[in-house]
Amino acid sequence: MENEVLKTVKGTKDFMPQEQMQRNWIRRTLEAVFETYGCKPLETPMLQHYELLASKYGGGDEILKEVYRLNDQGDRELGLRYDLTVPLTKVVGMNPEMRMPFKRYEIGKVFRDGPVKTGRLREFIQCDVDIVGTTSVLAEAELLSMAFEAFKRLGLDVYIEVNNRKLLSGVLQELGAPTMRAGDVMLSLDKLEKIGVDGVRDDLRERNVEESLVLAITSFLQEGVITLDLLAERFTSPLVQEGIRELRDMLAYVKGAGVGGELRFSPFLARGLGIYTGIVYEIFLQDGSITSSIGSGGRYDQIIGRLLDDGREYPAVGISFGLDVILAALANRNTEEQKAADVLVIPLGTEASSLGLANRLRESGIRVELELTGRRLKKALDYANKEGFAFALIYGENEVNSGQVVVRDMREGTEQPVPLELVEKWLSDKLSG
Repeated sequence: MENEVLKTVKGTKDFMPQEQMQRNWIRRTLEAVFETYGCKPLETPMLQHYELLASKYGGGDEILKEVYRLNDQGDRELGLRYDLTVPLTKVVGMNPEMRMPFKRYEIGKVFRDGPVKTGRLREFIQCDVDIVGTTSVLAEAELLSMAFEAFKRLGLDVYIEVNNRKLLSGVLQELGAPTMRAGDVMLSLDKLEKIGVDGVRDDLRERNVEESLVLAITSFLQEGVITLDLLAERFTSPLVQEGIRELRDMLAYVKGAGVGGELRFSPFLARGLGIYTGIVYEIFLQDGSITSSIGSGGRYDQIIGRLLDDGREYPAVGISFGLDVILAALANRNTEEQKAADVLVIPLGTEASSLGLANRLRESGIRVELELTGRRLKKALDYANKEGFAFALIYGENEVNSGQVVVRDMREGTEQPVPLELVEKWLSDKLSG
C-alpha cells in the first residue's frame, strides 16, 4: 500500500538538483537584468493578514476563492500571499517617507488554490518589478524594454501584446456598454483569440449581457482588422483618445530607443484583474510551444491610494514573470545542462591536502566538488564522467611530493601533470575558453 505521507501535495513539486539549478539560473539572470535597470530588491512575508488579502482593492473575488487561509495560535486570520503586489502596497503604506519613484523587484513564492496546468502550480514563484510614483508612460516603455532584454538573456524569442484599459473602456461605452457591465464584457473580449467572434457572442449571452449590446459588439468585431488609427477615427470620447495617446507615446519611446522585440497592438486585451487603469501587456512565446502568457502586467494607478486611504496618490505600473512557466518553456529547448561544479578533486590517501587544494581553487572562483566517499580511482573517474565534470584532479602522495597534480580532461579523455602553483590559472583559462 502506498504511503500517503510520502505523496507530494497536489499543485506542489519537488525540484530535483538539475531542475533546481536551471531555476536558480533563471532567477540569477532576471535579477541581473532587474538590477541593471536600477531596481532595488525587496522581500515581503508569505504570511499576510487575511483582511489585507481580502481587500476589495486587492486581487478581486476570483483570486480570493483561491487564497489559502489559516489562523495562528493567537486566532488571527492570516493567509498565504497570492501575489507580490498586495504586500508591496503594505510596504508603501508603512513607509511614507519613501522616495519616489520607488523601483523594486521581488522574486518569491506565492500560493493559489486554483487549477493546475503546465507551468502553473499552486505554489509557484513570481518575479515582479514595480515602479511606484510616476504617471509617465516612459515607465511602461522601460519595463517592456527590460522584458525583451530578460528574455533575450534567457534565450527565448517572445512578442508582447499591448493595449490600454482606458481605450477599451471608452470603446465599450460608445458601443453602449453600461459601466456596471464593462467588466463582464472585457472578460469575454479577452478570450477573442481563443474562442472567436461566435464564442464571444455565446459567452456574453451566458453572462446575461443585453442582446442589443451583444449585437453591437459582435458587429464591431466582424468589421475586420482593428488598428489604433481606425479606433482614433471612429471613437471620439476623451477616454478613448487618452488611451490611444498613451499607447502611441509608449510605442514611440520603445521604437525611439531602438529596443529590439515585437510589440503587437491587441485591442481587446484586458487582463483579468480589475485593478488595471491604463496600459496593459502580456508576453508570449513566438513559437507558441506554450500558449499561455509567460509574463504580464500593466498600470494600476488607484489600488495603492485606495487601499491606504491616506489622501495621497500612488500611480504605479508593474510587470510579472512566471519563473516556473519560463522553466517549462526552456524545457522545450535544447538548453545546456546546468552543473553544480566543474572540477572534481580526487584524494588518493591525501584527504587533508586535497581539501586544502579544493579550497584554494574555490577561492579563485572555480566550482569544485571534493570526492568524499573514498572510491577507488576508476570508480571516482566514472562518477566524474556521469556527473559531467569538465576536469578531475588526481592528487595522491606522489603528486604531493612532486608539487604537481594530475589533471584529467573528462571531455577529451586526456591527462597531464600541472604544477601545483599554476593549477588555478590553468583551470580558469580552460574553463573560460
